[in-house]
Amino acid sequence: MIKAITGTKDIFAPEVKRWHYLENLVKRIFENFNYNEIRTPVFEETALFARGIGESTDIVSKEMYTFVDRGDTSLTLKPEMTAAVVRAALEHSFDKQQNLNKLYYISPMFRQERPQAGRFRQFHQFGAEALGSESPALDAEMIIIAHDIIAELGLKNFKVKINSLGIPASRENYKAKLKEYLEPHFDKLSDDSKKRFNSNILRIFDSKDETDQKVMKDAPLLIEHLDDESLIHFDEVKKYLMSANVNFEIDPKLVRGLDYYTHTTFEIISDSVGSQSALCGGGRYNKLAAEIGDRDIPGVGFAAGIERILLACENENAFQLEEDSIDVYVVRIDKDLNQKAYQSAYQLRKLGLLTEVDYLSRSVKAQMREANKLNSKYVIMIGGDEFQKGNFLLKNMKTSEQEELSINNLEKVYTRIRG
Repeated sequence: MIKAITGTKDIFAPEVKRWHYLENLVKRIFENFNYNEIRTPVFEETALFARGIGESTDIVSKEMYTFVDRGDTSLTLKPEMTAAVVRAALEHSFDKQQNLNKLYYISPMFRQERPQAGRFRQFHQFGAEALGSESPALDAEMIIIAHDIIAELGLKNFKVKINSLGIPASRENYKAKLKEYLEPHFDKLSDDSKKRFNSNILRIFDSKDETDQKVMKDAPLLIEHLDDESLIHFDEVKKYLMSANVNFEIDPKLVRGLDYYTHTTFEIISDSVGSQSALCGGGRYNKLAAEIGDRDIPGVGFAAGIERILLACENENAFQLEEDSIDVYVVRIDKDLNQKAYQSAYQLRKLGLLTEVDYLSRSVKAQMREANKLNSKYVIMIGGDEFQKGNFLLKNMKTSEQEELSINNLEKVYTRIRG
């Protein structure tokens, strides 16, 4: 028996209906903000993620699914979408066609992590990227969109956390101060944090190691060492959020793990998904395009985990879908009327009615049981004396009322159901 790979998941009814609900809501809200959908290949050249995300990040160093194809090219199943979207924008010269490009996506991603609640090796994200402007209004817009999607799903138990990583120059000055603070404590740090000391020192704030956390408790904070430009940008973001009535808290230890962030960074967290509390996160990345391409394009974006958000919705009982039902079930009374039953079902489908018909040569009683199981609103019964007169019976399954209609006038069924 061959089974699904550990860390992957089959999604089917009725759960897939919840995915449809979320995806449709996501598309509607993004399009209300004038974002257009983008779809990129499921794999890219490995160099895209190594250069874009950063060699020292956990994603690149530990988690990517990388393989060499028959042409000796190193390829990677995409672990995140931002680098792929920026690559597409550069390759197809979006910036030369219009100054600002607002793009959204819903896509699978791949990381070889330890599977746990809400985290898979093939997982799915929705998100957005706005390319071409340094405006703090766009930073805020990303947070507002993410907030609105999560709130409209009915989730209550979540917080919006924001911080600023400033411009690269002020961040480099701060890193020197942080390194100076940590040097006397270096021997106490965990092995992972010792590695990050030179490669990605800000990530030490993310450590779950208790000793690391004690060391970092009194560490200098980046937000206390920002230059005027960075502070002005951050203040503008906060004003835009307040004007949209988005509640937020400033978390000076929120650094996020990717090398390409500048200025604003944010996360939306929830206690409804266990230890992996982040539902989504993102920020500004003005230097990413130059890192992977040949020119600067300022950008800002975010990504949200679909599995985690749906888990939070389930744990909070956040949204309830209507019970599945169909419009019509076609019951064939006489066994020699299979063709007529299937033809009638097809005509009803063409009219726009959700219709089912028996494919298992079942008895009339079994067909009626199936109609009840499918929560059919109406049943059409083809056969018997009615059919000899050129008619069929239409039964309202809720009221049990029946009427006789012409077999050549199925449009009336549509009228009865749709009004």
